[in-house]
Amino acid sequence: LLSLELSKAMFNPWIVPTQPQGRLAKYVENEIAADSFGEMCGNLTDTVADVLKNGRDSKLLSYKADVYEEPVWIERETFADYITVGKGDGFSYLSVYFNVKDDNHPPLHFMLLHTVSSLFPGRISPWMGCGINLIFVLGTMVLLMWLGRVLMKLYGSPELGRIVSLGAAALYGLSAGAVATTLLIRMYAMVTFFCVASLALHVKRLAGRSEKKDATNALLILITVLGFWTQYFFLFYCLILAAVTAIVLFVQKRKKELWQYIRSMVTAAVIGVALFPFAISDVFCSGRGVEALENLSSGIAGLSARIILFLEIVSSRTGVTFLALLFGVINLVWFGLHRRKKAADSWSSCRGLTAVLWVPVVGYFFLAARMSPYLVDRYVMPLFPLVALVAAVELARFLKEVCKTRGTAQTISAQLVVGTVLTVLAAVQLVGGVRFPGEYLYQGYEVQEKLAKEYRDHPCICVYDGVSYYENLPEFTEYESTLLITCPELEKRVDSGSIATLSDAVVLVKHGVDRDRVRDTLEEKYGLVVENVLFEEGEPYHDTVWFMKQKERR
Repeated sequence: LLSLELSKAMFNPWIVPTQPQGRLAKYVENEIAADSFGEMCGNLTDTVADVLKNGRDSKLLSYKADVYEEPVWIERETFADYITVGKGDGFSYLSVYFNVKDDNHPPLHFMLLHTVSSLFPGRISPWMGCGINLIFVLGTMVLLMWLGRVLMKLYGSPELGRIVSLGAAALYGLSAGAVATTLLIRMYAMVTFFCVASLALHVKRLAGRSEKKDATNALLILITVLGFWTQYFFLFYCLILAAVTAIVLFVQKRKKELWQYIRSMVTAAVIGVALFPFAISDVFCSGRGVEALENLSSGIAGLSARIILFLEIVSSRTGVTFLALLFGVINLVWFGLHRRKKAADSWSSCRGLTAVLWVPVVGYFFLAARMSPYLVDRYVMPLFPLVALVAAVELARFLKEVCKTRGTAQTISAQLVVGTVLTVLAAVQLVGGVRFPGEYLYQGYEVQEKLAKEYRDHPCICVYDGVSYYENLPEFTEYESTLLITCPELEKRVDSGSIATLSDAVVLVKHGVDRDRVRDTLEEKYGLVVENVLFEEGEPYHDTVWFMKQKERR
């Protein structure tokens, strides 16, 4: 719902009970909007000229919003404007840009969600966000298939490339992690895709497969900028991958390619920050950014507990793939020692490739465990396909080495063993994906939505704590009007007449609010008594909904 609001509200990112319309939204409506495109462009030109000439004294920067001393009643149309794209509001990317500058995330995902929503004006549907996620999850699987083939060829086992490519894609696509990534309507499916795409380009560069180096450099710059514009956690993976790649190129004495690579990454950084300079304040000055940096500076304090919790998250989301990584570790340690006896050039090449695969994954995990504000799966979603890829590749290498040591090095034997094991793991993974526990589905909320439609001709009083009313935005698009108010505000409200004169009202009491206190206040101060309990502490939010009437009208 926050994603929908930031991507669809016209220059008005937050719903505030005492300020239904933001300052910028009011200015755009009164000073910029016009009947014709030419007139609107003229208004924009005048605004820019005024700001350049007068600075803080300009009309735009000194414009005032309508701010009320107490929460006011907000019409259903206002809520609908927040979470749907209205007629004439489609493809307004400047609005999205200004909305997210007050958030702690970059704008790309919200712009894409706005684009999809603009194609279906006036509608609210989870498929608008889940459809975007599904496309990026499928795109990630395609990249895994390409990487599987290329990596096995580079490791000297091209005959296993097709099997490993299909295995890596299946291990990820059938996992609970891929299901969760698809269902969560945030930017994490996109950032996952860009992390894997970045790995694919780096592998291509290290493999020397880039015949058109200029095109590859341009694509690397593009992917890096888009990843940065999607989620700042992309930097965890990107920076570590860049450092490892630079070291490998240096060790392999590919100095010309090293300088080209450094120029590409610096160019990407300049473009990314220039197009969205608010990223600097998001990372270094915002509450969430400062919290993350403080977590990082706290060193190892509490790190072990965080590592254990995130290991549990990754293992539950990746299922048997996580267990398959054990074979990868065995392969690196045991058979890696055996491979040291081979030619130095060959070992150096394999070692660099292995570093590019493993080090960014491990580094991202520890940075996420240290800096994430919440212990939830979304911050490590980019790891899910990478774990599947590393597990499939290293498991195949391990099994091939086993075949060799047992005297069955024939191609058909290795293919049969690897294919059988990966098929069994994919089948087990499918069971885990089907048994996904249902997070991000918010099962049970349809009951409250149905109630809102049934009582849509009545006003609603939502008594909340914190900002929990954001959970119920779809309901508020149905009720005639809604008053968002806390329990203390309800008790001390000066404008008591706007409630006391109601003949009836639907009262939504959010979880954590003292229901008895709310009921007593409404009865004693406003004369409203409970006529019917419509919903009581039900899923998913444990809200309570009453239908109340005035005493004398019962």
